[in-house]
Amino acid sequence: MKPWETVEREQVPEVGEVTLARRDGEYVLRVRGQTLMSSRQHGSEVAMADAGCAHVAGTPKARVLVGGLGFGFTVRAVLDRVPNARVVVAELLPVVVAWNRGVLSPLAKSPLEDPRVTVVEGDVGRLMRKQSGAFDAILLDVDNGPSALTHPNNESLYDFTGVSVAYGALRPKGTFVVWSAGPAPSFVKRLEEVGFVVQTLHPAAHGAKGPRHTLFVAKRPR
Repeated sequence: MKPWETVEREQVPEVGEVTLARRDGEYVLRVRGQTLMSSRQHGSEVAMADAGCAHVAGTPKARVLVGGLGFGFTVRAVLDRVPNARVVVAELLPVVVAWNRGVLSPLAKSPLEDPRVTVVEGDVGRLMRKQSGAFDAILLDVDNGPSALTHPNNESLYDFTGVSVAYGALRPKGTFVVWSAGPAPSFVKRLEEVGFVVQTLHPAAHGAKGPRHTLFVAKRPR
């Protein structure tokens, strides 16, 4: 098997070393040496767009917030499924945005070049606090789950206050979807305490026999 080739590397304050590596056409993003995502395992990112945007597929002027750019697969899936959407992408790491505009651009067919997309380089939690009742769907994929954080400040996205902020940033009957590598029963309970109606899905990461990830699909009833 071929060794991994380091394509890009950057030291990010408060995060540590962020590395982009490649092998046989597959890219992986690593933070402090831990693999955060692979370009071959994006089935759950597409499922995230399906679960979050099904209710607005034909809605004019739908607004969708994607928290965490990754390799761009979630953004591409939203654009393909909701042609009339306006998509805001909040990404904390400018280097990830730069890589998506460069070497990673072909992976998801250059979603950041689409005029329907606005990129905000910054904290998605801060953006949600400023956007009350603004979005039909919020898709959050910034960590490996509510308790497996890539940035220490992200903890505030998953506590009671953070979940309440997401609830307030949604329009009535909006959907909040959170990606996770595995189950988190206490997080489900927190979502329900805020007022969400929650469904947990387990889509495959890649193909029918691959590993499965977890999606917390939380619907705002009103």
